[in-house]
Amino acid sequence: MNPTRERHITLKHLVIGRQRMIGVRFYPDKVIQALIKELPEPRWSKKYGMVVIPNSKENLNAIFSKFKGVAWVNCNHFFTNKPVNQGNDILSVDSYRKRTPTSNRKFCPEAFYQKLEIRRYSMNTARAYIFHFEKFINDHVKDDNLIATGEDEIQNYLSKLVREGRSESYLKMAVNAIKFYYEVVLEMPNRFYSIQLPKSAETLPKVLAKQDVLNMIQRTSNVKHRCVIGLLYSAGLRRQELIDLKIQDIDSNRMTITVRQGKGKKDRITLLSEALLKDLRIYYQEHKPKNYLFEGENASQYSATSVRKVVSKAALKAHIVQPVTPHMLRHSFATHLLEAGTDLRYVQILLGHSSSKTTEIYTHVAIKGFNQIKNPLDLQ
Repeated sequence: MNPTRERHITLKHLVIGRQRMIGVRFYPDKVIQALIKELPEPRWSKKYGMVVIPNSKENLNAIFSKFKGVAWVNCNHFFTNKPVNQGNDILSVDSYRKRTPTSNRKFCPEAFYQKLEIRRYSMNTARAYIFHFEKFINDHVKDDNLIATGEDEIQNYLSKLVREGRSESYLKMAVNAIKFYYEVVLEMPNRFYSIQLPKSAETLPKVLAKQDVLNMIQRTSNVKHRCVIGLLYSAGLRRQELIDLKIQDIDSNRMTITVRQGKGKKDRITLLSEALLKDLRIYYQEHKPKNYLFEGENASQYSATSVRKVVSKAALKAHIVQPVTPHMLRHSFATHLLEAGTDLRYVQILLGHSSSKTTEIYTHVAIKGFNQIKNPLDLQ
């Protein structure tokens, strides 16, 4: 029997006393324990419950050499193994690099900017990571020795944000920005594997009645705005996906719309409404867009703010009391399809969800068959 199948050790990134260390976790075994003692400067960490040795290339090679053919070395938590976002356009954060230094404010280190660019994060993610990491190092890190920051300090920082009433999405982005620095920039994957992300509240998506959506479209006189609202709803588009649509993405022969590089940088095909196609043709003849389907001044890309305002004004004209957002039209699209008997798998594909579990939330707001249930208050 191959002994490596029975024995294994797991490597972890640790920082103890401001020194980078390799943590070696293993189940009690005489052979492993004997080899551990032969490693450079091994000592037991009571805090982490594992043996630790100084983190260096030589010591890492010593581990592989000692345990070759004896035990499997699990490096899943040790080496950087996250895919680069090849689908994104080339990113530049030069505007952040060129900021004028001040004595009372710390900026991200150059390596932080470089990793964002090399891994081609989206500009929105880059802005968020820079903002949150700089907030952390300015508000909570007293000196410049960032590598010595531990789990307790990060948990204290998160607790502070909670006391300030920050949202769950804000907290998660703060954690991700901090982890990005330690786990990607410093190449210490799972450095903070014990940090707990805030638990998401289980909220249901807000959905409009179909008649309310129809009223929004019918009471909007501007044909461009009717097309914006109609596409968000009838194709289940996200706001950015609508903004990114190009003329050639509308296929009237197949009655489909191609969404290119949507969330997660995935292409997908969704539905083109026959009723909406008539408005789209009128809109095209009147406005003659040059590149994007919807354009602002000087053929520039339509703004997210403009889309939000179009939807909000249409909701007011339709006398809808609750605030309406562009994403609510996407929620309504999915829910109304399920209520009409569309298979959940098809809805998942149209929405571009990777997992059916994400789509299943709409089953909780679909009310198909509710009219057949007799309310107990009405029972006589």
